[in-house]
Amino acid sequence: MSADPIHGHPPWALVLVAVSVGYFLADGTDLFWNQTLGQAWELLCHHVVVVSCLSTAVLSGHYVGFSVVSLLLELNSTCLHLRQLLLLSRQAPSLVFSVTSWATLATLALFRLVPLGWMSLWLFQQSHRIPLALVILGGTGLATVGVMSINLGVHILVSDVLRSRPCPRILGNKETRGTRTDCDGESITRDDSTLSLKD
Repeated sequence: MSADPIHGHPPWALVLVAVSVGYFLADGTDLFWNQTLGQAWELLCHHVVVVSCLSTAVLSGHYVGFSVVSLLLELNSTCLHLRQLLLLSRQAPSLVFSVTSWATLATLALFRLVPLGWMSLWLFQQSHRIPLALVILGGTGLATVGVMSINLGVHILVSDVLRSRPCPRILGNKETRGTRTDCDGESITRDDSTLSLKD
């Protein structure tokens, strides 16, 4: 697959990409039915782009190797889901949460940004061998997922690392369930009721 990401692939790779299409379709349907459009629009856009690109590989039997590389991005999702579970269980200011945040950022760089960079470079270098419609589809998909991944990384870096500095307790500040006060004395309301790519 590394030698020829367009035509060369073992049978298991095609099955992996096909199962992944099914997963994204099922997850997208679940998002559509169980969340409002305002909560889920970003993930739904992600799923539409991914299903379009991966389906092209499955239906044509080409670009399967390229699609398998794109699935490396999903390895970061393990850390993202663990981080979200820790947030929902109110474990945010803990060693486990801190380690999970750093692991999320590391896997985001290694399994999202590095493959996206390689795929973008490969698509640019091979654009003369690929139909224009597929270059546009692939470029749109890479740009969409790339922007979402960078936004996600910045969000996690700011919320988990830069804002996690300890601050002294201020007498007279009252915190209620779902709110807390940051180091500047401003009230922060937390809504952990939804799962999203951002959190």
